[in-house]
Amino acid sequence: MKPKHLSILLFFIVANGFSQSTAALKASAQKHYEAHFLMDFETIAQLSYPKMLESMSKTSFLEKTELHYENEVFRLRYQLQTVPLQYGPITKINQKSFSVITIRIPKRYFFESKLTSEQVAEKRTWLQEINRTKDVVFEPNRNSFNVKMIATFVAVFDETTSGEWKFFNFDHPEQLVAFKELFDENVKRTLGLDK
Repeated sequence: MKPKHLSILLFFIVANGFSQSTAALKASAQKHYEAHFLMDFETIAQLSYPKMLESMSKTSFLEKTELHYENEVFRLRYQLQTVPLQYGPITKINQKSFSVITIRIPKRYFFESKLTSEQVAEKRTWLQEINRTKDVVFEPNRNSFNVKMIATFVAVFDETTSGEWKFFNFDHPEQLVAFKELFDENVKRTLGLDK
């Protein structure tokens, strides 16, 4: 085979492998987002990074995830089943592949007890802080807050993920902490997550 033909063949093999990896990333990320919308906690666990699950145990992970969405104070719901996901480049660091995915998400927090005007102000400030957004609107008739924010998922593909993309959802504080514990400063800096 001529060198020219060989290099063209090699280009197509690499391009095909990259497009399959990108397609797999997009399909898995959509499934991960939809699991959050549907509050399908088992699917969220299946699509989460395995070492994170090991460090906190699957049972604890499921309990914390459920409490994130439903607890004695409020119920949290993603408002749209499908939203556009913005994919960062697939970055290879130390034989691991990463992609930072950002998503503009409208969420609603329904509070169980009727909020006073003082509580509304307190909850608004709290929701702005935890969601890193100023776009928080109280709806008195529903006793709820509408929150528009940008969420961050980090996809990881490595030797522990069984040939699939697995995720961290930085909306969940314990997942952000786990990511920081599992990956070194070089990974965070390279991905632009060291802020």
